[in-house]
Amino acid sequence: MTKDSYLVGLIGSGIGPSLSPALHEREADRQGLRYLYRLIDIDVLGAAPEAVGDLVRAARDLGFDGLNITHPCKQLVIPHLDALAPQAEALGAVNTVVFEDGRAVGHNTDVTGFAASFARGLPDVPLERVVQLGAGGAGAAVAHATLTLGAGRVTVVDALAERAAALADALNRHFGAGRAAAAGPDRLAELLGDAEGVVHATPTGMAAHPGLPFPAELLHPGLWVAEVVYRPLETELLRTARAVGCAALDGGGMAVFQAVDAFRLFTGREPDSASMLAHFAELAAGVTTPK
Repeated sequence: MTKDSYLVGLIGSGIGPSLSPALHEREADRQGLRYLYRLIDIDVLGAAPEAVGDLVRAARDLGFDGLNITHPCKQLVIPHLDALAPQAEALGAVNTVVFEDGRAVGHNTDVTGFAASFARGLPDVPLERVVQLGAGGAGAAVAHATLTLGAGRVTVVDALAERAAALADALNRHFGAGRAAAAGPDRLAELLGDAEGVVHATPTGMAAHPGLPFPAELLHPGLWVAEVVYRPLETELLRTARAVGCAALDGGGMAVFQAVDAFRLFTGREPDSASMLAHFAELAAGVTTPK
């Protein structure tokens, strides 16, 4: 029997500016549902990221229907779940947890969210040589999405060499040898000089982590730039890239399309993606940019 009342939440760090609650609740209102979306911010709670398991158990015990999971808990949550959907298992990262019959099942809607946003926002860009910054939970998802979209080769750059290497190995196992490589930040100048596009999947540029992820002079007009951060919608990287003449994609589309897929998982109902995109545009326009 389909319910008409839902309680969901978001676990993460520094999530106060998140648009997810309003995005989900507006779509629920449109469908005539009672839907409460709560923020569970580990910074506000004074909790370590490793506390995500306790928070998931508490939410299940309190009658939540599901949770979204964001930075820095997308990988840490996995040992605390009862089962993983195939895509989440392949990625080693979870951004959506659904409580079903007392069990916590992990999903990943970041892959489909990024792929849908990219196909919509950068439909005709070359994809032979792509550099990706960040090999965390979001990084795993967008690298899978980029290769699924037809990228020839993705070079993953992360400050943690072992994390970049592990993601590249996983991508090569999944997509075939030679489709991915790992590199350190010291090679960024060389890599970006030869690349057709760069995907940014680190927290740099978020309201709580302002700044550029690499020196502005490494950008050039032959490079497209895809951003995962959407708080703020125009990060310093996007502003700088557009000024240089790069084709650029903000993180808003990924935020919307992953929410579309998460809403479907939480409720079993089909959301209206066009309506959610319109809602997001209104919400984002009303958000003041950080000082």
